[in-house]
Amino acid sequence: MASSQDEFIIITGVTQGLGLAMTDWFEMNNYTIIGCGITSSKISDLNKKYCPQGRKQRFFVVDIANKTEVNNWAKEVIEQFGSPRMIINNASVINFKADLVDIPVDEFENIIDVNIKGTVNVIRAFVPTMIKSQRGVIVNMSSGYGRTVAPQVAPYCCTKWAIEGLSKALANELPAPLVCVPLNPGCINTEMLQKTVGKIRAACFRSPDKWAQTACPYILSINRSKHNGQSITAP
Repeated sequence: MASSQDEFIIITGVTQGLGLAMTDWFEMNNYTIIGCGITSSKISDLNKKYCPQGRKQRFFVVDIANKTEVNNWAKEVIEQFGSPRMIINNASVINFKADLVDIPVDEFENIIDVNIKGTVNVIRAFVPTMIKSQRGVIVNMSSGYGRTVAPQVAPYCCTKWAIEGLSKALANELPAPLVCVPLNPGCINTEMLQKTVGKIRAACFRSPDKWAQTACPYILSINRSKHNGQSITAP
């Protein structure tokens, strides 16, 4: 994918962690990011940083679990900017560690709504225009927990296993040259990892910014002939 301000990348969950790190890396390397998140103050900060006064807003407050919000966002983006060259479905949440039988129903449902339904909402809203434009890459963030399991994170595991299957099925449906992959980012010192393994253990791993330095160029290299439908892992 050639760097161009006329082409843009959609990233969900841009206000923290990997989403923010990817946004900063791509923007610093001359790629245009259009992103969403649920924290309005952080979205405002991103617009101030990357969209000077008089420039079109490129960061939006969107709850990806809300189909109507996603559809309205996609309509606005497509009307103003056209069809994306890449979607990175990054936004996700994890449960507080507990045995499955002890996890509250509303917490379990929220994880399903964000991690699975939210990803599907974004795909349904943007991919039809990508098919029409005959170009595009869809990267759905998976996890090591999408290929293995651990106790007390069953809700998160089940959503990431779902992302693996969803991505592989979609890859078989997309016409060439479109491509879809599930991407395991690996272990990075994010708030999500800290919630899972604790701050001390999480500190042993790379920061999101360090991760982005190798992961983002790898993401840009994803192509149909080599990667479509493959479970891949960021370096």
